[in-house]
Amino acid sequence: MKSICLFLAVVYNVAAQEFMHPQIVYDNYPDWYIQPQERYRRDVTVDRKVGENGRVFGTLGANDAGLFGKGGYDHQIFNDDRGKLNGQLSGTRVLGPYGDSSHLGGGLKWENSNAAASLDISKQIHGRTSLDAAAGGKWPVGKNGDFSLQGTYNQMSGMRPDYGVMGNYNYRW
Repeated sequence: MKSICLFLAVVYNVAAQEFMHPQIVYDNYPDWYIQPQERYRRDVTVDRKVGENGRVFGTLGANDAGLFGKGGYDHQIFNDDRGKLNGQLSGTRVLGPYGDSSHLGGGLKWENSNAAASLDISKQIHGRTSLDAAAGGKWPVGKNGDFSLQGTYNQMSGMRPDYGVMGNYNYRW
């Protein structure tokens, strides 16, 4: 009986060592699998200071959707006891296989230590004009509280205006 068990154990070990899955090793990928390297983006960007309070910026570039360009001027009107007021004018142009678009816009942004307001106007050439205005402030109430109030107005030509108001009182225990 011992010899039969020993014989079966040896046959089992030899059979287990003989049956091995072959491992296929590829040294390189086939030609059909290798994907071509994409071109790196070649954008041209400009950001220059003009005078004491102005800045000219712009970008020209291309991607799979087409050619694009954006340029504009940013100017700090004042920064003193009244707060900080910035103005910006910009324009974009996109040339693509599905159509072209041009946008012109401008805006003003004012802020001080406890309030802020902004006004943005945008016009798509041969399209709609949009107007966005927002204002808000935060004022301390007592030692541990503050009150904040915010409002928004959005209007796109040919559409009804959209208004929004939010007030909030916070008290820290």
